[in-house]
Amino acid sequence: MSDNTVSKAKMHFMLKSTPPRTTFHQDMTAEERDIMLKHIAYWTDKQNQGIALVFGPVLNPSAPHGLAIIEVENDAQVPRLIEEDPAVIAGIMPTEFYPMKAMLPKQYT
Repeated sequence: MSDNTVSKAKMHFMLKSTPPRTTFHQDMTAEERDIMLKHIAYWTDKQNQGIALVFGPVLNPSAPHGLAIIEVENDAQVPRLIEEDPAVIAGIMPTEFYPMKAMLPKQYT
């Protein structure tokens, strides 16, 4: 394989979003529900683009949160992805992120 055909390894990050209250998934207002539907559509689009490998709510009763594992070309993409999230823009889901050394299934060609 020549140097021209070697692809750069992608980077992986874990994103954790914190709802405004522990009961959020049960008692969202109509406005919050609309924002969350946009949030889900946003991350579904990122999943369809191959960026979000998995995402969704973690239903821990004492500390519920959203979780996403993303795959990007470089770490500069991560803050932009978060900043463009409708739930982050609305101020209802602050999101933190951490690099991850992901173990992915072997790809067969």
